[in-house]
Amino acid sequence: MRGFGLGIVVTILLIIAGAYVYFGTGMAPVATSAKPMPFEKKFAVMALHARIEKEMPTQVPVPADESNLTAGARIYKQHCAVCHGLPGEEQTAIAKGQFPRPPHLFRGKGVTDDEPGETYWKVANGIRLSGMPSFNQQLSTTEMWQVSLLLAHADKLPDPTKAALARVPKSGT
Repeated sequence: MRGFGLGIVVTILLIIAGAYVYFGTGMAPVATSAKPMPFEKKFAVMALHARIEKEMPTQVPVPADESNLTAGARIYKQHCAVCHGLPGEEQTAIAKGQFPRPPHLFRGKGVTDDEPGETYWKVANGIRLSGMPSFNQQLSTTEMWQVSLLLAHADKLPDPTKAALARVPKSGT
């Protein structure tokens, strides 16, 4: 029995040493163009969903009316579009160079199937190791809810909100 316990301790120490060598000698992929590490995506998604499920707000304190959706569009355009894109447009070079690449929130389902509280949590807290920053120091609580509601209703926006999301053509083009 003593040998079994010693075997477990040695195995754990070998795993720790192997991980140290893997990361310490530069074998781990760290460039944005590199493939993810084994299980990297699985563990990151699992941890993110567990944390959001535990902490996301369930009550939306802001109504999903035209004025809030349009205000959310203006905020989105200023703070989010550089990474997540605008409706009908390609993502920017900044977005294409990130790892993981940020989702285009106006393509496919985007986040319209997410609860507004889930999107609010992501906007407020950011997502570690993804490039998604926390906006809780830059935006007010109301502004974060307005963006979250915009994205939750992205598939059924009123015309003034769609107009607020449209890119203004550069003069002379």
